[in-house]
Amino acid sequence: MSRYIARRLLIMIPLLFGITLLSFAVIHLAPGSPTDLQTDLNPKASIEAKERLRALYDLDKPFHVQYFLWLKKILVLDLGTSFSPDRRPVSGKILERLPVTISINLLSMVLIFAAAIPIGVLSAVRQNSLFDKITGVFVFIGFAMPTFWLALLLMILFGIHLGWLPISGIRSINHEYLPLVDSWIDLAKHLILPVLLSAFGGLAGLSRYMRSNMLEVIRQDYITTARAKGLSETTVICRHALRNALLPVITILGLSVPGLIGGSVIFETIFAIPGMGQLFYMSAMARDYPVIMGILLIGAVLTLLGNLLADISYALADPRIRVSR
Repeated sequence: MSRYIARRLLIMIPLLFGITLLSFAVIHLAPGSPTDLQTDLNPKASIEAKERLRALYDLDKPFHVQYFLWLKKILVLDLGTSFSPDRRPVSGKILERLPVTISINLLSMVLIFAAAIPIGVLSAVRQNSLFDKITGVFVFIGFAMPTFWLALLLMILFGIHLGWLPISGIRSINHEYLPLVDSWIDLAKHLILPVLLSAFGGLAGLSRYMRSNMLEVIRQDYITTARAKGLSETTVICRHALRNALLPVITILGLSVPGLIGGSVIFETIFAIPGMGQLFYMSAMARDYPVIMGILLIGAVLTLLGNLLADISYALADPRIRVSR
């Protein structure tokens, strides 16, 4: 196992290099430039001022030189400096928004897996029942309904008409003056809509995915053998079928790791949540290349680590899988 992990870690190095190179190329091919956004609306900005800005940001250098200058900083764990007027370090901008994004996406992921796995198992065990048909309708609605549209409807209902939940930010303006308990309640109210809506689509998809896995597993011969031995249906489903049906779900869990950091651009923008998704959107609009590359780099690293985690979990969950040594 240790040799396998070491080999996978070594393979991740050229993969990460290729991902960053492609990302760097794509964002530089996009129309617009950071200097244009800072000077076009300023009638006093001269051509010389634009050239000085380009030199300040190293944009006057060839593409390969810009990439290797960025790569040189990454090797010493320096994500660079933002192109925004505040000229703050990219790492500082990311770290201040990281807790919010991790909290929302972690709560959403826990909700998805806690609800989707039981729903999928029950739908498979009670195939073609009323419960299975109701969950099937729910899945089609979850896939077909645009979540941003649903978010706007729920904001109008619960935020404006009923006034039960706040519709923007993660805390009220006066949260600093609230008692500790009221402060936590205020935070929970702000998180209800974003967490539920971000989990809505994932819950629908994962529950149907779990159902199809369970249907395939419970038709296997060893499940028939376990029932023939006189084991209870609960034991057959929970100890024999469920464990094998969870194997493909482990892959989804591994690929969900980058989402904990990447956040949701749509939800964080709609609800004005100061997280990584909103930062990425604002940086893309401002052509803030260092911040964009910093977020993409973190996402790439977590994607590769998520794949490695999924492979290791496969081997631990199923003794039939033998990792080559």
